[in-house]
Amino acid sequence: MWAMGATAALLAAACGSGEHPQPEVAMSPGATPRINPARIDRVRHDLPDGYEVATLTGPARPPALWGFGTQWSAEPPQCGQLADPAVDAASAKGWSGSGTGGIVYVVVAESTAGLAPGVAESCGQWTLSAGQANGTVTMTAAPAIENAETVAMATVTTTVVEGGTETHSHADTVTAYLDGHVAFVSVVTDPGSPHPQLDAAFANGLMVKTAAALRG
Repeated sequence: MWAMGATAALLAAACGSGEHPQPEVAMSPGATPRINPARIDRVRHDLPDGYEVATLTGPARPPALWGFGTQWSAEPPQCGQLADPAVDAASAKGWSGSGTGGIVYVVVAESTAGLAPGVAESCGQWTLSAGQANGTVTMTAAPAIENAETVAMATVTTTVVEGGTETHSHADTVTAYLDGHVAFVSVVTDPGSPHPQLDAAFANGLMVKTAAALRG
C-alpha cells in the first residue's frame, strides 16, 4: 500500500463491463535505466505557473487522494488493485502541487508487483465507496512508456456532506509499473471551478516526464 502524507489527502479500487472502452496497457522491450526516486522532484518545474509545491509526508494512496480515505471498498473487488497497487510504503517519495487548475500528486515507491494479467482489461468501469463518498472509475487511454506497463483511469466522486449537500470532484490518474517501482500521477480537480482545470492529457504527459526523470 502507498504510504506518504499529502497537503490534501485521498485514493480507490474495483471493475467494469465490456461496454466501456478498454484501457491501453503499454509495454515496450529494451534496456531499462536504473530508477532513482530522488529524481521525482525534477518534474515539479512542469507544473503551471503559480502552483505551490509541498513534499508529501503522510499516507499517499490514490483512493485517499480522490476523497475515499484509507477504508474503502471496490466493486468488483479485484479492480481495486488498479488504483492501489502493492508497494513498500516506507520507500515512497513524492510531492503535491496546488493551484487554480486543481491539485497534482506525483509519487514513486519500490514494488515487486506488476500489473496483474487481465485485470485492466476486465475493469473497464467500476465503483468504489467509503462512508458518504461514492465514485465511478472509468479506465482511459494510458500513455506508452518504454519498458513499462501503464494504466490510466478517470474517477468521478460524489460526497454527501452535512445537511445533505453534495460535493463533486474529478481525478485523472496514471500509474506506471517501472523497474522494481510503481509511480503514479493523480490530478484532482473541481468540476464547478470557474477556472480552467487540468485534464487527462496533462496527467499523461506528466507521467511520461516523471518516468524519464526517474530513469535519469
